Amino acid sequence: MESSTTTTKTMRADARRNRDKLVAAALALFTERGSEVALEAVAKRAGVGVGTLYRHFPTRDALVEAVYLNELDRLHAGAAELLASYPPDEALERWLDLFVQYAVTKRGLAGALRSIFESGGNLHSQARTKIVDALSSLLDAAAAEGTIRSDLDPEDVLLAMGGIWSLPDEPDWAGRARKLLGLVMDGLRYRA
Repeated sequence: MESSTTTTKTMRADARRNRDKLVAAALALFTERGSEVALEAVAKRAGVGVGTLYRHFPTRDALVEAVYLNELDRLHAGAAELLASYPPDEALERWLDLFVQYAVTKRGLAGALRSIFESGGNLHSQARTKIVDALSSLLDAAAAEGTIRSDLDPEDVLLAMGGIWSLPDEPDWAGRARKLLGLVMDGLRYRA
């Protein structure tokens, strides 16, 4: 499966801009209202015609997958960007905030993603690989600096982070998720 960045590299500049506007509009609407929002509303918010939407995304699933992959790419790239700008433990903490944003998106897409995941593709394993890769780079850098524990397995940390998925769907879900991941971060620093 191609990542969203690979797909956009071969497009004309105007087509790429339209695709990016559609993905951004879909992300905003899916996050606000869930993935069952009318595709015409996505096109309208992006400022393009519905024909343009269907040229880029022939099905709702194709649009949902593009939004999800875009957010996954952003989360993955965020690890390196944060490590370049912050001390490793602060980069990890900021990446956990990006993870909450990713989770908010995934919650908005939950129903649609479930059908995509169940269709037999490798989207779920691709997502897990990218998340573990990003998390590993952050954990390794912070452990090497001595600011977090050095006995951490990224899969274990990911399991601990998974508690955010069981939070009830309430208005302050993201705030509670950040608080929970703050507890995870405190645990990572314990005995550093």
